[in-house]
Amino acid sequence: MKPFLSVSAFTLAALLSCSQAHANKADDTLHVAFTKELESLDFYYQSAREGTILNRQIWDGLVFRDPATGKYVGDLATSWKWIDDTTLEFKLREGVKFHNGEDFDADDVVYTVATVTNPDSHVVTPSYVNWMKNVEKIDKYTIRIHTNGPFPAALEYLSGLVPIYPDKYYAEVGAKGMGLKPVGTGPYMVESVEPGKHYVLKKFDGYVGAKHKADIGTIDIRTIPDINTQLAELFSGGLDLIWGVPADQAEQMESMDQLTVANESTMRIGYIVMDAAARGGDSPFTKKEVRQAVGYAIDRKAIVENLLKGSSEVINSACYPTQFGCTQDVPSYSYDPAKAKELLAKAGYPDGFTTSFYAYRDRPYAEAMMSYLNAVGIKADLKFLQYSALRDMQKKGDAGFGFLTWGSNSISDVSAITSLFFEKGDQDFARDDQVAEWLKAGDTTVDEAKRKEDYAKALTKIAEEAYWIPLFSYNTNYVFTKDIDFKPTPDEIVRFFDMSWK
Repeated sequence: MKPFLSVSAFTLAALLSCSQAHANKADDTLHVAFTKELESLDFYYQSAREGTILNRQIWDGLVFRDPATGKYVGDLATSWKWIDDTTLEFKLREGVKFHNGEDFDADDVVYTVATVTNPDSHVVTPSYVNWMKNVEKIDKYTIRIHTNGPFPAALEYLSGLVPIYPDKYYAEVGAKGMGLKPVGTGPYMVESVEPGKHYVLKKFDGYVGAKHKADIGTIDIRTIPDINTQLAELFSGGLDLIWGVPADQAEQMESMDQLTVANESTMRIGYIVMDAAARGGDSPFTKKEVRQAVGYAIDRKAIVENLLKGSSEVINSACYPTQFGCTQDVPSYSYDPAKAKELLAKAGYPDGFTTSFYAYRDRPYAEAMMSYLNAVGIKADLKFLQYSALRDMQKKGDAGFGFLTWGSNSISDVSAITSLFFEKGDQDFARDDQVAEWLKAGDTTVDEAKRKEDYAKALTKIAEEAYWIPLFSYNTNYVFTKDIDFKPTPDEIVRFFDMSWK
């Protein structure tokens, strides 16, 4: 039996039948595609990878983590120091202007943090900002961030998850206005927005931060959900760069002289969530044996080898291996369908059961998992939704069995994933007091050894109880015209300001 399914075919012959006149660099415009439709361009009111990518082009944070060295350098700040365990002082960069001409100073930092940490603001992912208590203005170019207890990952979060907004403009237009006409200090400014469908960025000649000043003049981004349509446009010259190309199709294109194919690992992991806490009502997944059976039922290695390919690997822990505090030394579930059937029988389901299985991306992967589950008696009905719809259902406690992914917004710390999903938040389907306590302890001590110890305890129990079945890490295939000088990075952030024409 070969339960996994092949990726839908967009044949090489079809590709070659298209015109291969690539968009040239004469008009200084890079044409790219997003796969998912963004809820908003206001970074704080969306959680998609596409939003993370746009954030890094349009806005700056106080610090910037250099993807080449991994070190923090000043961005909107020029220096910083810890005053005590809960106070971080920043000297701000002078002479910075927002895209609309507003001057940047301490008032913008104070306003931004006060706005997004206010519970009434209802930002989509509050854990990214609610570690900050407030910001104190010392003078026009000096601020102090006061945290709600020790928060050792502060610089990591400030380097990507806390873009600074212009206070006067945001006070005038609010989240809705920022979503339609974003204004930041980043290397690119937004020229036009067709919500969810089309975004045009222009390089900002006044950029003075830590990132590279943009070289390519215009970035034209269209939302094209279907990868086959993206490929057709790439070959017809309508696009210059796409990513997330399935392995089989990427392999076919590697031999073509006019395109570059680059495979790079990412911080994104796939996992199966199960409603152990019965948030959606009683179900088989409240039983530990059933959850463990799901782990033994799925041949993760075969899915990696046959579908994901590239630099992906099987993972056993509820985090990405290089994140701080992420240990893979936890109980694991190797492929053993006989063991899965035995556990189902022990749980009272000798003939299996029927259930819904939710997913929002990578349908072939979800279908492969369902084939494996069906083989041990778990007959799953696929509910394939938009991510925002599935996330909203899960926040209410519904859709408690499914295949999801999380890229940690490229934050290299366990608090950006494990703590987010297991600390009694609205997407925690385990609601384990002990796990939440360990994670909270790890999140709020500056002792690195103690942090690792606390996270290891939490990750071990999550694996023992099979609250999640971690599946695999992702990789991404980038395909682009030879005219572009572009090197992907493992954090899955496409930096247009690092690209240039050859």
